[in-house]
Order: sequence, then C-alpha cells, then structure tokens
Amino acid sequence: MPLSANQVSYERRLSRVTNYLHEHLDEDLDLNRLAEIACMSPYHWHRIYQAIHGESVVATVKRLRMQRAATLLARSAMAIEQIAEFSGYPNLQSFTRIFSSVYGMPPARYRKEGSHVQFPLPDELRADLMFPVEVVNDVAAQQLLCIDHTGSYMGISKAFDILNGCAASRQLFRQDTRWIGIYYDDAMTVDEARLRSKACISAPVPLPEQALQAPLALTEIRAGKYAVLTYKGPYSDMQPVYRWFFGVWLPASGEEVDDAPPFEDYLNNPRDTAPTELLTKIYMPLR
Repeated sequence: MPLSANQVSYERRLSRVTNYLHEHLDEDLDLNRLAEIACMSPYHWHRIYQAIHGESVVATVKRLRMQRAATLLARSAMAIEQIAEFSGYPNLQSFTRIFSSVYGMPPARYRKEGSHVQFPLPDELRADLMFPVEVVNDVAAQQLLCIDHTGSYMGISKAFDILNGCAASRQLFRQDTRWIGIYYDDAMTVDEARLRSKACISAPVPLPEQALQAPLALTEIRAGKYAVLTYKGPYSDMQPVYRWFFGVWLPASGEEVDDAPPFEDYLNNPRDTAPTELLTKIYMPLR
C-alpha cells in the first residue's frame, strides 16, 4: 500500500524541522517557530515529533549540540567560549554544566583527557594502539533502506534523523532492525563537502510497498569476507580509528582490502546511550 497523502505531508513537515534544527544549532530553540516550520499546532506538534523520533525536540538539539561541541574540542583549537556560543549556549557556565552531564567531564578537561587523546595525531600511526579485530569469512548480504548524504561524515546524523522519522511513520522498525552507515570516500583525501555516504536501516522482510517511496531508496551490503573492528566511544573520535585499521592493522594482517566501501554497524542508540558507551562495528571488505 502506498503512503497516504497525510503520511507524506507529516513526513515532509517533520523533515523540514529536522533540517532546520541541524542548520540552526547555534540559535535559541523557539518551539513556536518550529511549529510554524512543521505547519502544526504549537500545542501538539512536539508530541507528534517525540512519538515519531523517540525523543523530544529539546533532547535532539542537546544531542546534536554536544556531538558538534565534542568534535570541535577534539579536532580544533577553537576557544571553549567560542564553542559554547557556536553550540547555542548563552554562557560558558551552562555549556560546561550540560557538556559535563553528557561526557562525564567539563569541556576543558575533555579537550586534554577525552577519549580522543588515546589516538594518534594526524601525522602519526602507532603500532601499539590496539582495537579488537575479527576476520569473518561469511558475512551475509543485507538489503538496506537508505538516505544519501553528501558532506561531513559527522553531518550524516541529519540523514539518520530523517530516516528515523520516515521509518517510524511507515512502521518499518522490527526487533532486529540494524542501523548502518556506508562511507564511500576517504575523509583524509576527499574534500569534506564532497564526501559521500548513506544512512541506512536493514530492510524488513517482506518489504512493504510504501518503504521505497521517497526519500527512502534501496541499497545492499555485499556478502563475503570482512575484517570487523569493534570500537567503543564517541562517533567524533572514529577518524583515527580508521587510520589505524587501514594503516597499521591491514598491512600487518596479510589480508587484501577489496574494492567496496566500508560500513559501520551501530549496536546501540545515541538517543539513550552516553557517547563514551556507544558501540560500533566497522566492517572492512576483504578479498
């Protein structure tokens, strides 16, 4: 059964809200303005948003602001006061309090001692840095529903939020639904604005007709042999992990990488999991 006109309308309106949130994280959260963007009643629209997305709009904004702040603390020399302002907080004290509640330490300490500190600097590769890696010979093929994303890999969270809203409204989630990100380009060599990726969930079987209506499309991860690295920690710290995986583990393993994109399998939900407790399996395709 195709989507009803009402379902399409709800999805489009909530997608407009998601786009707006991602593009205005440095601004005050105005629920009435968001209701206008959603073209819904100010009294009811946030209830609809929470029912579909599984978190309140306030929680969404907090999650996105903290992800961006952690990335800036780990990867830039921007002053913490500027990061607080860029993250939409009126003063350093409120930013510090909220960041500490999410990451378990204040921003200044996180910059010096956060999980990213254990990883090599951009011009280094350390053989003594270790992550658990397993070679799996028989990974099964998997059909996926996806939304394309172009730009910073950290920005794929917007595509995942839109995907989440569509999948919830179309009742596509199952108990065994997998969340997967496919990453086609090397972030070290391709301009950030041109990086290609897909935000995905595993496709339910049988596949409902409405599943393939825009903005969702169908893709697949290939069957075969993979090296699988298990990583625990914030998504913002994963770039050095990739460099270790491809630059240290692969040459030492005797394996040959295959001509297919790596993908990430997200084992828990950033909506209800502390960033330091996030679990991700990175799949490297092998010949």
